Amino acid sequence: MLAGISAEYYLRLEVGRDKKPSPQVVEALARALRLDIKATRYLHQLANPVISRWDDSVLDGAAEGLDQLIDELPFPAIVASRYQDVLAANPIAQALSPGFAPGQNFLRWRLLDPAARELYVDWEDATDAAVSGLRELAATVPDDPRMQTLIFELSSASSYFRQAWTRADVGYRLGTLHMRHPLVGDLYLSRNQLNVPHVPHAAGQHVLIYRAEPGSDSARALEELRVLTTAPASASSAEETR
Repeated sequence: MLAGISAEYYLRLEVGRDKKPSPQVVEALARALRLDIKATRYLHQLANPVISRWDDSVLDGAAEGLDQLIDELPFPAIVASRYQDVLAANPIAQALSPGFAPGQNFLRWRLLDPAARELYVDWEDATDAAVSGLRELAATVPDDPRMQTLIFELSSASSYFRQAWTRADVGYRLGTLHMRHPLVGDLYLSRNQLNVPHVPHAAGQHVLIYRAEPGSDSARALEELRVLTTAPASASSAEETR
């Protein structure tokens, strides 16, 4: 009633007998369900999925120039694929979390490595954010076999992932991550996501940035961590000069 469609038609949508609802119907359903912007976009993507040919070879490297770009940033930043594989990470990001090592899947690491629960003080919140981020990314490519394999793998390996996936929250949430780093202590970092829309063959690539409030204890801890990441290289250069 709220969406202005019949119960019979809604049932056909729900059980998958009608898979091509009009944009107007999808929008009406989103309003009736009081979905936010990300969830509404997700609903539209489910109703009108992108049909693509899968070529994994173009998905395993950062879009041109992104790896150099994040290296110039003074705060932790990574380039991730739509599967949440880390394609590139600047040195301070790699020092911040083992889950940000290039080649690592940061959601798999967060779910399955006990060290993640030590690093993330609010582990459930941090993990929920990553799971809902994956759901948003998965909606753009619903028939991608690699994505389906990843979801099956994580569902089999982690009961927490199964519970979080069932909740169907959509998209990385704005918020503050509380991390307890073994070298620099407590950090409160804001998480920001930047999508990479201009590279069709690398759809779903995005940059995740972790920032501290300027002048805060967390900013000073990040600077200390940055210095620690450059100290060995500086010392080695000095030794070679001598």
